[in-house]
Amino acid sequence: MNKTRRQIRSDSTTAAVQAAQNAAQGPLKPPAHVTLPDGATPFWDALMRNRPRDRWNTADLATAAMLARAQFDVERHEQAIAEEGDLIDGALNPRIGLVDKLGRRIVTLSRLLHVHPEATQGRAHDQGNTLALEREAAPDHDPLIPSLYIVG
Repeated sequence: MNKTRRQIRSDSTTAAVQAAQNAAQGPLKPPAHVTLPDGATPFWDALMRNRPRDRWNTADLATAAMLARAQFDVERHEQAIAEEGDLIDGALNPRIGLVDKLGRRIVTLSRLLHVHPEATQGRAHDQGNTLALEREAAPDHDPLIPSLYIVG
């Protein structure tokens, strides 16, 4: 019989305690055997915020490092393309092909890690409903009527 870890309800006391413990431990770092360039750190940090700390394992962290490096590489190559141009000596800049391949790698790794939009935010239909509510709440009314704003 295969024993799997039982999912904890997100509104339970156990989940609240686990969340507090995760927060107290601080952000996850890449495994020691993985190299992560400084430029990839913002991408790494964003990925680590997409899943609870206790749900990452070493293999997933190594894959997340690959994803962060790929995202960093896309930014690096996009900046170079902006400087060099789409065409070099009348031919397509070879970096454009690299960006395309890296983009596909990013999509694949995001799905593998379950950090793609549907996994982190829900189905597109539900997002549309949330967006509709947000648009209804947008301040497109008479400026003489007081409204609430977030200050910070």
